[in-house]
Amino acid sequence: MKIHFIRSNQKRKIISQLNEQFGITKVPHLLIESGKEKIRGYSGSLSKEEIQELNNILHIESLGLYLMSARDADLRLSIEGSHFFQDQITKNTVKINPSELDKWLHGQDLNIKVPTATVIIKNQDDLIGSGKSNGEKIFNYIPKDRRLKNS
Repeated sequence: MKIHFIRSNQKRKIISQLNEQFGITKVPHLLIESGKEKIRGYSGSLSKEEIQELNNILHIESLGLYLMSARDADLRLSIEGSHFFQDQITKNTVKINPSELDKWLHGQDLNIKVPTATVIIKNQDDLIGSGKSNGEKIFNYIPKDRRLKNS
């Protein structure tokens, strides 16, 4: 994997967008772009130079925690990203009930009318991923391999 460190001006833009979308104002970690539009956060003790040197020797596949993806001029928090930023998220959360939770965890979209936006799904105090609302329905963005299977 080619490791691409996100520069401070790009990081400021990402934080500004996170603030606009979700109310998030602080991202304390080094941000790394990896793969298809994925953004990871790294908080370890290695410097950028040490990481690059290690990557030249070992060909690092991934580094840090997968926080979000940047798609369609939107940032989508991963499940782990929503947990990581849980204390900062103040905007675009949608609370769902237990029957909607079951549908969501099985990968189904939810027929809930909320303003058009990328939203964080919440059940009680648990954040359980993100989706995209078109105003009439929330489309499920939980990866297929993380959904519950019908038994």
